[in-house]
Amino acid sequence: MPYLLKTEPGTYSVDDLAREGETVWDGVSNPVAVKNLAGMQRGEMLVIYHTGDEKRTVGLAKVVSVDASDAKNPQVRIKFVKKTKTPRTLAEIKAQGIFADSPLVRQGRLSVVPLTEKQYAWLATE
Repeated sequence: MPYLLKTEPGTYSVDDLAREGETVWDGVSNPVAVKNLAGMQRGEMLVIYHTGDEKRTVGLAKVVSVDASDAKNPQVRIKFVKKTKTPRTLAEIKAQGIFADSPLVRQGRLSVVPLTEKQYAWLATE
C-alpha cells in the first residue's frame, strides 16, 4: 500500500531527503499516523507532501525498512526516489473524486496517510 508523508519544508524538506538519500521518518505523534507508519512494509512507495504555505506533493520515496518493535515510535527508514516534475496542490487533490473519502482531505492534520493504488498513480504521474 502506498502512503503520503507530510512534512513542513522548513523542518525537513524533500531537498533534505534528496541530499541525505535516506532517513528515518520520525516526529509522528498522532496515534492514527503512528499506526499507519508502523503498518508500512519494505518496498512500499511514498509520496512526500510539503505542508505550510506550499500544500503540494513534491517527491517520491520508498520504504527501506520498518522496525515497529516500539509501537509508540516505529522506526521507518525511507529512501529518496525523485522529485516530482508536476506537484499536485491540495486544491487539485480535493477536486479529484478519487480522494473524496481519503483521510488526506477528511483528516487534514494526519501526517501519514494511506493511499489507494489509484490515488498514488494520480499523484505520482508526471
